[in-house]
Amino acid sequence: MKLAVLMAALALLPNFAAAQDKPAAPAAKGGASKEAPLAKVNGVAVPASRMDILLQEQRGRGTPDNAQTRQMLREELVNREVVAQEAQRAGFAKKPEVQTQVDMARQQIMVGAYLRDWVQKHPVSDDEVQKEYERAKAQTGDKEYRARHILVDNEDEAKKLIGDLKKGASFSELAQKNSKDPGSKERGGDLDWNVPAAFDKTFSEAMVGLDKGKFTEAPVHTRFGYHIIQLDDVRQTRFPALAEVKPRIQQQITQQKIEELVRGLRAKAKVE
Repeated sequence: MKLAVLMAALALLPNFAAAQDKPAAPAAKGGASKEAPLAKVNGVAVPASRMDILLQEQRGRGTPDNAQTRQMLREELVNREVVAQEAQRAGFAKKPEVQTQVDMARQQIMVGAYLRDWVQKHPVSDDEVQKEYERAKAQTGDKEYRARHILVDNEDEAKKLIGDLKKGASFSELAQKNSKDPGSKERGGDLDWNVPAAFDKTFSEAMVGLDKGKFTEAPVHTRFGYHIIQLDDVRQTRFPALAEVKPRIQQQITQQKIEELVRGLRAKAKVE
């Protein structure tokens, strides 16, 4: 389930899967004191805590915490305050559309903060990662296939093309002239290397049942239409080691958990 509010909140959580293992890093030593303002603009204090927030965001993006970064962020915060004060004087704070956007921004920040805290309290275990890794590995299988196909709208047309192939016609040329698949048509129907799970089940079953160099002698029907499939080659799959994909699996499982959380909260909510 893809929820707009969830995705918007996750946008506030760079490296949210990695963040589950440890709390967000505190501001580096030597940062501006929270008791003293970062600067004053027309007598209005710019809180040093704003610098802490921006530094945390920048560290999440890989930006070094150094004097140059801090000076750049200070200038940014001062500029924001200057423009914000001018916007306030111009009456923008009272505009309904601005108030609505402020409310939405506040809601999004609250959602992001809640999810960040929830992720830290519900970390993905190594057992969960291992289980998902093994599931994906089993689904992928130990072989990948290079096939090509011709996709047409009806069975009679597919049978005619199979007859042409049996008479010695070029599979590649027939695909270029007749296939309805724009992604492979210009390549003579070539689908490149893929694991069976990448295809419709009926298609993959027909493909893996072929010998190299052979084509299906009966049309293969899927939701896309009727296929003639030719198997060009087979090779062993190189499945990545767990260490290579662990961060991606953690992120995937974390996102699934958050989606389950939102579904649960939604189920308990009274929506009219």
